Amino acid sequence: MNHKTVSEALDHRRSIRIYDNNQPLDTSKVVSCIRNATLAPNSSNMQLWEFYHIENKETIAAVAATCFNQPAARTADQLVVFVVRKDLWKQRAQANIDYLNSAFEKEKKRDSKREKMALNYYQKTMPMLYGTTNKIVGFIKYLSVQFMGLKKPAYRQIKLEDLRVVAHKSTALAAQTFMLSMAEIGYDTCPMEGFDSLRLKKVLKLPAQSEINMVVSCGIRKQEGVYGDRFRVPFETVYHKI
Repeated sequence: MNHKTVSEALDHRRSIRIYDNNQPLDTSKVVSCIRNATLAPNSSNMQLWEFYHIENKETIAAVAATCFNQPAARTADQLVVFVVRKDLWKQRAQANIDYLNSAFEKEKKRDSKREKMALNYYQKTMPMLYGTTNKIVGFIKYLSVQFMGLKKPAYRQIKLEDLRVVAHKSTALAAQTFMLSMAEIGYDTCPMEGFDSLRLKKVLKLPAQSEINMVVSCGIRKQEGVYGDRFRVPFETVYHKI
């Protein structure tokens, strides 16, 4: 199988609505593409995501039902559900702390200032951002940031809803990395936002604090699964040179 360039993968990738059930995917290759998804850029390297890879046909059918039995889900050979786990921030922050301690330990010439700054980021800044669940305390924190912003640039997206958006953006970057990796090897995908999130979480037995970012169906396209030519608004309407 010839691997595509990035531009070729982008050109190949379409949202496929109908898959060819006579052409099963190589599971190991799909797993490799999911592994690539973990390399996606993400906010503060917190990696607040999980990936649920579904091969079992009964489970695919159950998930498809929560996706309103749309053909992209119903005819898929495999599914990958991208899940946001903002509730795992303590574990992810600690994983970064452990890694940094190990990395600094290996350095022959330690930079104490850089080491302290890096560790403080995960030991103090992350708990300040993700650890505040009290709305009153959160609002006071928000007001203090706005006040600081009167004198100098300040990071203002610190409300709980802001952090939720941040976690979803990072997970979406992982999903895009996965889909381009699939396109690179000639496999097809379709990202789906149309699903009953409550029922889908029950099918996958997900914890209440988790949130589903998107469901990505996977397979080999049937020609009728490409719904028309690709359309994009003119480049000049979205490109602004400053």
